[in-house]
Amino acid sequence: MTSSGLVAIVAEDEAPQRAALLSMLADAWPELQSVTACEDGVAALQAVAELRPAVAFLDIRMPGVSGLDVARAVVAAGGLVVFTTAYDEYAIRAFEAGAVDYLLKPVQPVHLARAVGRLRERLAANNGDGDLQARVDELEAALRPRGDRQVRWISASVGDSVRMIGIDEVLYFQAQDKYVRVVTDEAEAVIRTPLKDLLSGLDPDTFWQVHRGVVVRVAAIDRVRKDELGKWHLCLRGRSKSLPVSGAFLHRFRGM
Repeated sequence: MTSSGLVAIVAEDEAPQRAALLSMLADAWPELQSVTACEDGVAALQAVAELRPAVAFLDIRMPGVSGLDVARAVVAAGGLVVFTTAYDEYAIRAFEAGAVDYLLKPVQPVHLARAVGRLRERLAANNGDGDLQARVDELEAALRPRGDRQVRWISASVGDSVRMIGIDEVLYFQAQDKYVRVVTDEAEAVIRTPLKDLLSGLDPDTFWQVHRGVVVRVAAIDRVRKDELGKWHLCLRGRSKSLPVSGAFLHRFRGM
């Protein structure tokens, strides 16, 4: 397989880094037919479904859907993946242990050129990445927050005071304007930490992202339902208010 006619996507939620990567990629791989830029994981999943890219450069942590989830879709469609990640010694060890192709951010032209060279070789040999699905699962487990990386307490504003909320009390987090609501059984509060940053310290077996702006405790979920307009909503045990669910996350509820 040659580079001519190949389609690629670049998924990066930070606009300056996205623009820089697109520019460097144009220089490193001018034969690409088209490169689609995606500002978050949801847009990336949509691009994968529509374009079936041969190659995807994916930020490992994005709002909406993580780079790992997008990677699974890319590989299922027969494409190759390169992850981008900010320097973090723990994360880099996880990438290397999983033998997953990655680029450190900010991405440097020389490193991108090497990654492109490896991709060219694999494409020329028509060598897909059938094992990547398993390696993505291993990588996700390795990147799971542990020790001092895991959020245990939330320092949140309640009116004119600050309350310490144990992570075991939290039912869900919901992005709202410039804040994130922290909702427990008894009360709610607000924090300024972006949902994306908060996710990196939450156990993905305990909390699921179900929407671009909603992260919910799995044990609190009662059911999901579809309304008359075809939109999905999540109902929590013992609570009347429902939460929105994006189509990109419905796969989490298969069999529920």
